[in-house]
Amino acid sequence: MLVGHIKELVRHPVKSFFGESLQETQIMDYGLYGDRSHAFLDETRKNKFLTITQFPEMVRYKARFSGAESLDRYPSVEITTPKGSVVAWGDEELIKELEERSQRKLLPVSYSPTHVPLGPIEEEHLQLVTDASLDKLKELAGKQEMDHRRFRPNLYLSLIEKNPFIEETWFGKRMKIGNDVEIQLLRHCERCSIITYHPENAERDASLLKTVAKERQNHFGVYASVIKTGKVCVGDGVYLLDDK
Repeated sequence: MLVGHIKELVRHPVKSFFGESLQETQIMDYGLYGDRSHAFLDETRKNKFLTITQFPEMVRYKARFSGAESLDRYPSVEITTPKGSVVAWGDEELIKELEERSQRKLLPVSYSPTHVPLGPIEEEHLQLVTDASLDKLKELAGKQEMDHRRFRPNLYLSLIEKNPFIEETWFGKRMKIGNDVEIQLLRHCERCSIITYHPENAERDASLLKTVAKERQNHFGVYASVIKTGKVCVGDGVYLLDDK
């Protein structure tokens, strides 16, 4: 059953940096190609990554892949700093700047194009948000605008029937995207303070998390795992499959 279409694909080549909007990419067994494939280990906390929670200004650093996707090696990671400088991943001045501003000792790490572990990706392969749910949350929060990028989804869906939070009834079901990709809807995404920061300027709005906690039991968006890999594009149909 056709339930909607892909409205936007969002990838974050560097964990907790501002991501990039894509027209097409590959769904790998770990999620979108290269998603959270580069990250900074926070050496002040054992086996933990630096995230927006510890350093909200991370959202003001923009990261994108510059070049064609390859399974042999990643394209160059291009990073634009808040001051407008453009540098490459591994730039020593960038690392020094992040360490000074976050007041932490950092270790840059990266992973293979064929496999990114769940550690940097967080809890599951993919996160999905729908336009109908976003519009309803905007109403509940009494906001004029609500940027979906606050929630850092990989798949932003436009539903045919605008039923808010319908995706929460799909847990355990399989979904087909385009011609090849299949995913399985798993569970709620529990929210934290990250959603309170504006995705471009890091300005904080604590009221949003309070609304999500009060009205949605702290849930917004859903997690999914990859069943079948393949190409995915903006505009692809999204189909809810019958249970086998």
